[in-house]
Amino acid sequence: MTWTAPEVARTTGSLVAGEREMLEGFLAWQRSSLLHKCAGLTGEQLAGRTVPPSGLSLLGLLRHLAKVERIWFRERFAGEQVERLHDTADSKAADFAELDPARAAEDYALLVEECRRSDAAVANAALDDTFSHDGEVHSLRLVYFHMITEYARHLGHADLLREQVDGVTGG
Repeated sequence: MTWTAPEVARTTGSLVAGEREMLEGFLAWQRSSLLHKCAGLTGEQLAGRTVPPSGLSLLGLLRHLAKVERIWFRERFAGEQVERLHDTADSKAADFAELDPARAAEDYALLVEECRRSDAAVANAALDDTFSHDGEVHSLRLVYFHMITEYARHLGHADLLREQVDGVTGG
């Protein structure tokens, strides 16, 4: 039986919440929007590079964002000693290049799990809590802003990729 990405109820957040709740809500909406863009597609469809000459695919975006979630929340902010996802000695872009449609379900589940672990890693932290990276101090607030913009940029790509796969637009 061929795996198909499940339907996803998009997360909504409050438009009048406090800063932390609003940042969490907007990030949750971005995350669920990417999964929504993948809903109903097979591993083969998710892996398709439909906008030549670009190497982007929906599966590559799932893999890339799992990697970015891990780096920013767990590795950099929380200081966890975790292995980098999808990097090889030859390529820092293996998340986009080394796709296996037969592993799409695993890659999809990995993003969902990384989001859960990211949330857990910062659950007891304050937005003003900081960490150092490349000689600069960053706050958890910056991580939320960075991740929201990272997803937003890639959701634009996902819109185009999905439309090329099966004509589905919007949403």
